[in-house]
Amino acid sequence: MYWILIIAITILSCLVQWNLKSKFEKYSKVFLPNGMTGKDVATKMLHDNGIYDVRVISTAGRLTDHYNPVDRTINLSEDVYDSCSIAAVSVAAHECGHARCHSPCRALAETIPAVTVLVRLKGLPTASTHCPILRSS
Repeated sequence: MYWILIIAITILSCLVQWNLKSKFEKYSKVFLPNGMTGKDVATKMLHDNGIYDVRVISTAGRLTDHYNPVDRTINLSEDVYDSCSIAAVSVAAHECGHARCHSPCRALAETIPAVTVLVRLKGLPTASTHCPILRSS
């Protein structure tokens, strides 16, 4: 019985992997009219969200893109870093989402709303004065 489950999960995983690669191939041939690369889009998204301490770097491999919260880097594969295709910028934007979730300002915004209310009642400046994410919340 367990073998059937393992085989089914393996087949499903292979289908998902194949689908992802085929979509990436398809949209790697469609380019952004403004010419922005994956690196450009990632950098702009980070800065637009007030995140300046995350570096965008190129890494070897294909579809090896990931966000590393330990060294605060967005690692984009060579196919994504220098490409201005829809696929490349979509992957870069996805990785920026991970960086935004790990942003100290974002964590602050989600963990201390009660403290913010208390501080405002006392008339003290809040963290939103310094954190763009909190200002937009």
